[in-house]
Amino acid sequence: MKTVAATLCYVRSGGRTLMMHRNKKEGDVHRGKWNGLGGKFDAGESPDECVVREIREESGLTLLDPRLRGVLTFPAFKNGEDWLVFIYTATRFEGSLGACAEGDLEWVEDARLATLPLWEGDRIFLPWLDQERFFSGKFTYLDGRLARHEVSFY
Repeated sequence: MKTVAATLCYVRSGGRTLMMHRNKKEGDVHRGKWNGLGGKFDAGESPDECVVREIREESGLTLLDPRLRGVLTFPAFKNGEDWLVFIYTATRFEGSLGACAEGDLEWVEDARLATLPLWEGDRIFLPWLDQERFFSGKFTYLDGRLARHEVSFY
């Protein structure tokens, strides 16, 4: 089984979080959902390099302070592949928000995040981003539904 390494970042500013409504790519496993921004590692990249590149490519913003908050594993998430995702937050950035080929970008009020169509697991781990503890967890989905999850905090 193959493991795909990726990053996911929640860029925050003024009580809002930059989210992507995944509504542009046919066949997208995330289609219709709202996600933070990020993506797969390029060869030789560190997690920090990946998250900065992905946010720049998807939004036009350059992160100045990406902060690694946790690591999540998603067994057999897509095409039988395990996904290992490095979860970040960022509050400082440069540049102007641009268009994204994968979905529509929107600054969403933090109080409204839980009302969006999110993956079930996102509703669980998003509050962890406000804690000072690092987390490591596993979210197992079956047929697009969360079957179980586990987490450790450090």
